[in-house]
Parts: sequence; structure tokens; C-alpha cells
Amino acid sequence: MIPVRGFEGRTVAVFGLARTGLAAARALIAGGAKVALWDERPEGRAAAEAEGLPLVDLSTADWSQFAALMLSPGVPLTHPEPHWTVDKAKAAGVEILGDIELFARAVNAAPEHKRPKVVAITGTNGKSTTTALVGHICAAAGRDTRVGGNIGVGVLDLEDMHGGAVYVLELSSYQLDLTSSLKPDVAVLLNVSPDHLERHGGMEGYVTAKRRILLNQGKGDTAVIGVDDPWGQRICTEITAANRRTIVPISASKAMGRGAYVLQGLLYDATGERATEVADLLRARSLPGRHNWQNAAAAYAACRGLGIPAEEVAEGLMSFPGLAHRMETVGQVGRVRFVNDSKATNTDAARQAMSSYPKFYWIAGGQPKTGGIDALADLFPRIEKAYLIGEASDAFAHTLRGKAQVVMSGTMETAVAQAYADAAAKGQDAIVLLSPACASFDQFADFEARGEAFRAAVLALQAPAAAKGARA
Repeated sequence: MIPVRGFEGRTVAVFGLARTGLAAARALIAGGAKVALWDERPEGRAAAEAEGLPLVDLSTADWSQFAALMLSPGVPLTHPEPHWTVDKAKAAGVEILGDIELFARAVNAAPEHKRPKVVAITGTNGKSTTTALVGHICAAAGRDTRVGGNIGVGVLDLEDMHGGAVYVLELSSYQLDLTSSLKPDVAVLLNVSPDHLERHGGMEGYVTAKRRILLNQGKGDTAVIGVDDPWGQRICTEITAANRRTIVPISASKAMGRGAYVLQGLLYDATGERATEVADLLRARSLPGRHNWQNAAAAYAACRGLGIPAEEVAEGLMSFPGLAHRMETVGQVGRVRFVNDSKATNTDAARQAMSSYPKFYWIAGGQPKTGGIDALADLFPRIEKAYLIGEASDAFAHTLRGKAQVVMSGTMETAVAQAYADAAAKGQDAIVLLSPACASFDQFADFEARGEAFRAAVLALQAPAAAKGARA
């Protein structure tokens, strides 16, 4: 745990008692603060009570007693409309912050010799893979590495800091909205495309949130920026003009005069006088496809920004085992392979997986995003058959009508069983791909729970197959 100081003897309100809120409460108490916890969900309150943490109904509390409001990132700050806790905090002049801001303040308050290195990573797509990849490379290079944030462990639940540690953090736009003083040694902005627009009031608000990762960097810091999309190009141009830090553009599709880029699977470092080849990503089994090439270029540039030698970074790229729920093979029954891409919560992410296979049986659906799946129309000919689940089923079926065969499966278990039956009947090698292009919250707690449901359904298919093989 990382104790958060600066609120000694004062009370901090904490709203939202999932992983982030509970970790923040523990860290604040460890730093000498008092806390007042609340959640509208009974299960959230029960989790706090189980740890003996104090509950206070914030809807009726006296907000003048609070020094700050620690808001969980899933709670709306501004759009579609501010949460009632936000309104109460602003009316009382109470500061609103998130767990990443608490972490940033802990880092900034540490003496220079105890201050760790921080790599902060965001982007519409690829941030979890890149975060895991940077963490893997750092650990393989012998660095004391802690990975967390929006992936795995909440940042304040990570081991306490020291001067030799490296924190590799995935940051969502929701977390960045609540962050003002983070100054990462290396900031990575992978890409920007429309997502979560309802939470940011449109594209400009979303981009503003993403750009906050670069807000406080200065001399000696490194900014790694993907330039394969117009927003990334614009941001890179604008901060280059400011010229306050080392800027490393990255691309998965074009050679550049400076930066790190990939051409036909070969990763080049063009940060010196001339471009040099550093890795053949076609040999990196866990990094297939152009989207992973961008992730690899970003991870390379980030790790070089930490001073890790190029050859050690290249070795780490080759040994990376991959990320759960992102194009993860979870099993095979006969000639049918099952690929878990549950982390594809929007069409851009789904496109990356769908583009990797010439034909596939597609499990899709969930809580739909703005625009549905219209943007994937060019990939519909690759779909052998679509198995639709969750709230988006009717809308997706309407879009796919006449372009792909559709099965209204409803649930994950049914979809997996139906897809396997159809794929196995062909008697050929086949891919069953879960790449939902939707959020998970209609049927699951998060994309990880959705991926685990897919894995469990596959295991249920494998069990009778294994038993049949044993009898034979």
C-alpha cells in the first residue's frame, strides 16, 4: 500500500466502494486522514463494512467537514450530468480528486532520493497491452516494477515506493479527468479515436482528458505519442512546438525521420542520427497485427526513455507472454480454436482482432456504444456467422441483416455452444472469436468477468471432449 499524506487529521469523503475507492480509503487512513465512505450499492457498503471502514451517508452529511472528495472514476464528473456528490462538493468548496491524483501527490511529496520513476500510459486502444508489455520489459531488465492503475491492482494498493522502483500505470480518460498534478517521467499517448463521448461531452472533451497525461511534463521527461491518427498527429505537433521535453513519435505504418516505427513487422529506432532495426516483431508470438506493432513501438520508446538498453528491450518484446482478454487463445476443441478478446469494448478494438483472421465465428454484443457496429462493415464478409448477446443484439442483428448470418444467442454460454456446434460441423480449422465491440455492464461486472465467462464456457466444452478421448 502507498500511504497518502497531506490530509492528516482531516476527513476525506470517499464515494464509490469498488476496488479503487476501498484502496484509496486504506491509503488515506495509513497517511493519517479520517474517511467517510459511501456507495449507493448495498454490495459496496457491505465491502466497506467487512473491512471495518466507516460509512457515512453522504447524501445527508455536512459537507463543510470534508477536506476533499475522493471520487471513483466510474462516477460521472461532468457528463451526461455531474453526480450529486460532485454538486455537493462544489457547493461546499470541497476539492474533487481521484486515486491517481492521490498517488501523484504522494510521489511529488517524496524526497528526491525516494522518488520512483513513473510511466503513465493512455490511449483509446492498446493501453492495457502496452502497460503489461512495458511492465514485462522493465521486470526482465531487473527493475523493481509495479504495474497497476486501470489494469490489475489499483494504484494505491501497489507496494510502497522507493527511489529504485518503476510504476507502470494504465490510465483511463475517467481517471485523467480527476488528475491534476501527475508528472510522469514517461507519458505514452497511443492513439485517439471516439470513445466514452457521453462521459466527456463530445470529442473535444475526451481529447482534453487524454491530453492531461502530458500536462505537467518538462525538461528531462519523455512523451511518446502515436501519430497514426489525426488527433495524435495534432497533439504531437502542438507539444513539439512547446519543446519542453523529449518527444518520441511512434508509428506502426510509416517510416519517420525521428521516433520509433514499424515497417512490415520490423521495428526501427530513429531517435539517433539514423534509423536502426531493433526487432523483428513477426517473431513476437504474443504481438500479432499492426495494432500490436504500435503497442510494441510505444513500449520500446517508453523503456528507452527509462534508460533500458535497446537489446534488452528487444529481448523483452520477444518474451512477452501476452495479455489476458486481448486476443487470448483460451482453448481448443478438435479443430476449433477459441479466442478471448473481451477487452474489445468498442469498434476500433474489435477491428484489430477481426482483421487478424480471414474467417471467424463471431460472438458480439453487450452494452452498445454510440454508432453501433456500422464502422466494421468492411469486415462483415469475414464473418462465418454472428452470435449476438446482451442489449445490443437487436441493433446488431439489424445492421448485419443481409450481410452475415445471425444467431440471437442471448447469453455467453449459449453463444459459445452454438458457435462451436456450427464450426465443428464444417470439419475444418476454425476460429470462434469473442470480440464484443460493446461494454460489458448489461450482463457482467466488467470485461474481465465477461472474458472469464467465455473461458468457463469453453472449458465446459473441453470436459466432455477430454472424457471422450480418455474412453477411446
